[in-house]
Amino acid sequence: MKLWQGRFDAPEAADADAFNESLSFDKKLWRADITASVAHATMLGRCGILSEAEANAVCEGLKGIYADIESGALAIEGQEDIHSFVEGELVSRIGSAGKKLHTARSRNDQVATDMRLYARDAVDRAMELLKALIGALLARAKETVRYIMPGFTHLRKAQPVNCAQYFNAYSEMFLRDLDRFHALRTRMNVMPLGSAALAGTSYPIDREVTRELLGFDSVSQNSLDAVSDRDFVAEYLFCASLAMAHLSRLCEDTILYTSDEFGYWEIPDAYSTGSSIMPQKKNPDIPELVRGKTGRVYGHLMGILTTIKGIPLAYNKDLQEDKEPFFDAQTTLESCLSIYTALLSKLTFNVNRMYDAAGEGYSTATDVADYLAKRGVPFRDAHAVTGKLVRYCIETGKTLPSLTLEEFRAASPVFEEDVLHAVTTRASAEGRDSVGGSSVRAAKAGIASVKKRLKQY
Repeated sequence: MKLWQGRFDAPEAADADAFNESLSFDKKLWRADITASVAHATMLGRCGILSEAEANAVCEGLKGIYADIESGALAIEGQEDIHSFVEGELVSRIGSAGKKLHTARSRNDQVATDMRLYARDAVDRAMELLKALIGALLARAKETVRYIMPGFTHLRKAQPVNCAQYFNAYSEMFLRDLDRFHALRTRMNVMPLGSAALAGTSYPIDREVTRELLGFDSVSQNSLDAVSDRDFVAEYLFCASLAMAHLSRLCEDTILYTSDEFGYWEIPDAYSTGSSIMPQKKNPDIPELVRGKTGRVYGHLMGILTTIKGIPLAYNKDLQEDKEPFFDAQTTLESCLSIYTALLSKLTFNVNRMYDAAGEGYSTATDVADYLAKRGVPFRDAHAVTGKLVRYCIETGKTLPSLTLEEFRAASPVFEEDVLHAVTTRASAEGRDSVGGSSVRAAKAGIASVKKRLKQY
């Protein structure tokens, strides 16, 4: 039975019914729908809109439906949407009192409330998974705080960096993601229930009762906006997209650094796959899939922005299209965060290969320029002198650490014997002791800073 059939003389055409239905995907909202309905019925009872007996019957009936769905005894099927299903099942169980549940409520504010409750839980889950990933990054940072690896710009070796500093960099990215989800959690925790279809209700309801029962921070202040607002869906997808972007960058690094050409890290066999034709292959399928799934989440963000851009006030059926993108993005984000966290904890490091690579490509050239600048040579002049030394090394097949003091002094008389230490790989990394830098002390401070801020969430 349709909730709206009284107006119509003929039943809905089968193809129209199939096109309109949303139960196939919005059944995921069943917990939120029943929870919100219990709160609504409780409020109606307290306000005297339902009798105490009616309110109790409705609440007990809803709780029974909840238990039966959760246990698998009741299948969700046979209705237009989850809201129709719950109400229909309630009426079949308790009779006419069940028909009073929808008093002072519309499906418009009902679904808006359900989505906020569902999205709120999704945000909480995303935050927990982000905290777990940051925790894994912190563990790897602590483990690798004395390791040196190449730092890159333009995917060319630039300067030696502390391996812990590298992992701290990703912790910073995911901390920002965590903060965005936290801010979203606060912003979205506003209750639309009580807005009815669009104009509010003439019943003497008490929205504060419902708000408190459902754990919202406040009630919506404009019913037109409340039933048609899907900003929180778009914002969740934006937060998820940025988190996936950062995860995709980390996966790209993982793919590169575990390749034969780099050889810095190794993915364990348990998180790798092979080839159906090439027996020697060990493929980074998990980080590749995460990288690929990032585009999927981006697509959902673009989709919802396109959906909501031209909708007139207030509710329109277009808004039914918020659910499938949200649900898929949520599943994708959660699975990607979870699997990469597991993989990250099992990575192994080729310490010597990383250290050797960090010294390649004249990566300590900036240290040579800084050496001169600290002794009064204008930095631009110091830069030019160092560039000539690098050219000399290229022509003679030497490295900066292999140069003699005489060769350094041929380029500038300012050089002293201590330059021979300054151009070594470890000295280069250790010399950058500024906040956020690559020294062991700075890297440890970075770890402590991440830990402190993580405790806020």
